[in-house]
Order: sequence, then structure tokens, then C-alpha cells
Amino acid sequence: MIQRIQTVYILIAEVLIVTLFGLKLADLSVNGELLEFYAKGIMNGQESVFSGLPILIFIGLITLLHVVILFMYKKRVSQIRLLVFTIILLLGLFGMFFYFAYAGFDGAKVAFKIPVAFPVVAVILDWLAIRAIGKDEALIRSLNRLR
Repeated sequence: MIQRIQTVYILIAEVLIVTLFGLKLADLSVNGELLEFYAKGIMNGQESVFSGLPILIFIGLITLLHVVILFMYKKRVSQIRLLVFTIILLLGLFGMFFYFAYAGFDGAKVAFKIPVAFPVVAVILDWLAIRAIGKDEALIRSLNRLR
């Protein structure tokens, strides 16, 4: 149901997370070497220095959950529960960005890019969707009381 505002919030959050697959997340300077941090890993040119498989799995799982949540519009309570779980995963993804940027390298200078903030924006959008779904649920319950 695209006419519900929470559907728009979830779609925007999903688009933000999907774009993380291809965008550069950070530039790392380690011992005079310039490395690029993508979702697929930390790269030195075309050569992979550090695999980003856990980040890819998180992004794929979050994307899948957003798609599932979109089609659960008749089960509002389940939709809220899955959105809370998705928020937890998004916060974990945000933490993984920092872990991957700093964990494998001593004395690395990191310059994060704008896409690193996408999970935080998606958390805010998911929270707004939860509020809108809660309002829908309250409206439906109040209508059921009147009958």
C-alpha cells in the first residue's frame, strides 16, 4: 500500500541501504598507502586487502527485511517487530563500518564519506515508520471499539 506514509519511509530507507553496495565508504591512509573502503572490502586498486563479506551479508539481510516488511502491511504488529530488529541490524552495520576501518590497521588515517551516514538515516526513517504504523494500529483499534 504505497499511499501509507510508512511505506514511503521504508522505501527510502531501503534505497539508501541498497546504494551502499556500490558507493565508497571511506579512504584509508596506511603507511603512505591509499586504500579504498567499499562494502565488498578494503581495496588497494583492484586487489582486496580486507574482505567485507560480513558487511555485504548485513546489507543483504537488511535489504531483504525491508522488502518483507513492505509486503506485511496487513500485519502491523509484526511489521513493527521486524522494523525494531532492522534498526538493531542497522546500528550493528554502522558499528561494523568503524570496526573494519580501524581494526586491521595500526595508525590508519580514515576519511569517511557521506554514505557511512546512510544507516543512521535509515534508522531514523524506520523509527518514523514505526510511529506511523503505531498510529494506524491505534486508529484500527479505536474503530473496532465503536462497532
